[in-house]
Amino acid sequence: MTTSSILLASDHAGFDLKAALGSALIERGREISDLGPGDRSSVDYPDMAERLARALLEHEDAHGKGSAFGLLICGTGIGIGIAANRLSRIRAATCHDVTTARLARAHNDANVLCLGARIIGLEVALDCVDAFLATPFEGGRHQRRIDKIEGLDRP
Repeated sequence: MTTSSILLASDHAGFDLKAALGSALIERGREISDLGPGDRSSVDYPDMAERLARALLEHEDAHGKGSAFGLLICGTGIGIGIAANRLSRIRAATCHDVTTARLARAHNDANVLCLGARIIGLEVALDCVDAFLATPFEGGRHQRRIDKIEGLDRP
């Protein structure tokens, strides 16, 4: 799957993994936008999730299809994913292995991959990112479910 950009953000706990993944993605010829933080200073994961989610939505076309994916990292990947999912049209999936990363794309049309820096190492994280980026959404019966998710009421 080709995208024009991969947006990255993390909290302080995910800073080192974000930096390593960003470097690896650049080495693989991917275009990245690092949305922060720029160092290990304490930041709140909801702020970083919102920053990335809003930037990702700016990459959507008139039909709501995006030309970018997001990659969010915190200590577990859970909190930052919960925060990102508060925004409409964001489908953030916390994954800790290749299978869940692949299925998050194939079945859930996830547009943000969330990783836990205190849960997985760099090699597993790279494998997850590769699987996520390489897997297309299957559509079909899964589209009906995505449409239902988008129809859920959000405060």
